[in-house]
Amino acid sequence: MGKVAGTEPTGRRRRGLEALPGKDRVKFAQEQQAERLVGRAGVPAVRGERHDGAGDLGWYLIKTCLSFRPEGAKAFYFGILEVKQMLETIETIRQAALARVAAAKRSEELEGIRIQYLGKKGELTGVLRNMGKLPPEERPRIGQMANMVREELEKALEEAREAIARRELAERLQKETIDVTLPGRPFPRGSRHLLYQTLNEIKSIFIGLGFDVAEGPEVESDYYNFEALNLPKEHPARDMQDSFYITEDVLLRTHTSPVQVRVMEARRPQLPIRIIAPGKVYRRDDDATHSPMFFQVEGLLVDRRVTFGELKGTLMAFVKQMFGDEVQLRFRPSYFPFTEPSAEVDISCVMCGGSGCRTCGHSGWLEILGCGMVHPRVLSMSGYDPEEVCGFAFGLGVDRVAMLKYGIDDLRLFYENDLRFLQQF
Repeated sequence: MGKVAGTEPTGRRRRGLEALPGKDRVKFAQEQQAERLVGRAGVPAVRGERHDGAGDLGWYLIKTCLSFRPEGAKAFYFGILEVKQMLETIETIRQAALARVAAAKRSEELEGIRIQYLGKKGELTGVLRNMGKLPPEERPRIGQMANMVREELEKALEEAREAIARRELAERLQKETIDVTLPGRPFPRGSRHLLYQTLNEIKSIFIGLGFDVAEGPEVESDYYNFEALNLPKEHPARDMQDSFYITEDVLLRTHTSPVQVRVMEARRPQLPIRIIAPGKVYRRDDDATHSPMFFQVEGLLVDRRVTFGELKGTLMAFVKQMFGDEVQLRFRPSYFPFTEPSAEVDISCVMCGGSGCRTCGHSGWLEILGCGMVHPRVLSMSGYDPEEVCGFAFGLGVDRVAMLKYGIDDLRLFYENDLRFLQQF
């Protein structure tokens, strides 16, 4: 006759469920439950051989319990069956889920496994919903067991996902090959605007002739734009209809000549001065051959014993490089307030070669720039003695040069930003 179940100290036999493999945890829980229930029934327990998974007590222990107190132990008997069945169900779910995880080949399969077993309507979740049928004191044990299985499945799913991802990446890399010798994909490229192309070419030519590039403000004072350049108060350029005035004494510059005065004031008494002043200028004109804003380049050379012949040679060198050696030049007398003597420079028509056409008005010549010797009053207002120094100046419109060189008959095409036009150059 063995000891009555429940009187034997149980601390020596208990071990943490976490330390046991899954199948042994189920058997251990069944053994503990059976022994505990029989002890409550107040009957002796007889140890027997292991039977069909009920633990050390086996079904023989249960029969012994019923033979002593059948009515009192009946409820405990069915409690044992409920616990045993639920533990076996959890273990079955565990083994089936782990087997499917191990056999999964794609991440989509793993997601289906997760939903089937761990989802809101999953099999393991369904088992936990039936815990209400168990004795209250057994529910925590079953819950602990179910949570351990859930954690084990989640860990297995995560490891499987990582393994599948690594395998898929390796397969994709093996299939994909990159030929590093192939050229890269071309990017759409922009280009410089035709006016800037022409401006850069003009600057390059004059830099090659020994000139420096100087710049000045586009918003200019009345003094530098007019008075310092010998333009009297009654000059038409001062009319409100011809210039963009901001205030009575401030306006948008109508030419880049003010830069020449500023440079002479800054460098005096240094000699020689050789500069070109490129930039935007503003006048109240707007038609096929005039624009309210256009680009201009003005040049200045100040030194001792400068002659008109040097001016002609400089401009001839520029025109030949810009339009070609076959182009001819002619100088016509003209008038500018800031030069004396003054001249207009024409070139033979680039369209007809000088024979006469619609572009040149059948004259064979096209006006390109104005020039002359620096007026003595401009030199004196800039701080130089006109008795000792002299110089020449010239000015040309970049838009005009571009129209002549590329055969463009409408100045407004430069500013309409039509790619069909701009991409031709």
